[in-house]
Amino acid sequence: MRMSTAKRQKNSPQMPRAWHPLWPEWCVDLTPDGRDAPPVVEKIIQAHENGVLCPPLHQIWQVLEWTRPEEVNVVVLGQDPYHGPGQAHGVAFSVADPSLPWPPSLRNVFKERASDVGCPIERPADLGDWVRQGVLLLNAVLTTEKGQAGAHQKLGWEEAVTEALCALCRERPRLVWVLWGKPAQMLHGRVLDRLGQERTGDLCIRSPHPSPLAAYRGFWGSRPFTKANEALVAWGQTPIVW
Repeated sequence: MRMSTAKRQKNSPQMPRAWHPLWPEWCVDLTPDGRDAPPVVEKIIQAHENGVLCPPLHQIWQVLEWTRPEEVNVVVLGQDPYHGPGQAHGVAFSVADPSLPWPPSLRNVFKERASDVGCPIERPADLGDWVRQGVLLLNAVLTTEKGQAGAHQKLGWEEAVTEALCALCRERPRLVWVLWGKPAQMLHGRVLDRLGQERTGDLCIRSPHPSPLAAYRGFWGSRPFTKANEALVAWGQTPIVW
């Protein structure tokens, strides 16, 4: 039996109010009956009802719950949530469950972090501490399904994320962008095209993705953590404790 409209609305994840003006209306009211809802909303509801939604419905907006638009100084763009059991929790690259192994890309992020800032590789896989310091870890697509990478691509999320990032740029005069891989770099390019400006005051740190398939092409030694902090200090802002 399909979930009733009232029950859908009751179970719909609540976006933090501070972020409402930055996102399309259908994101704020994430139900198939929401205004101008794209196909991805019905896919989300179906996946939730079938127990295969990644991240779980209540965690879709997790990254927005841990920081406010005016607190964001660094944007790290991912592509798609993890699709392994229990991995995705609404924060790009992050894994909240300490019992789960590190995904290969996250392990490589931690290896580069250790080399860059001179700290041990070992640390929690939950990156909530970065988010609470103003690092927005945001995927281009915010949901997928268990065992299916990219299951919700090209159904509406990319446009919504582009719109939200454009709105964030209008609020934040300078940002550090950490752009790992072509999808992140292309998303950033769409944001600039939409804004119609280059945002020359920003720092864009571009490198291949930390995936084992790409990291050897230039991710190693890219020093994104030090570069980001150097920019923040130069702007009179607090560096990130990575």
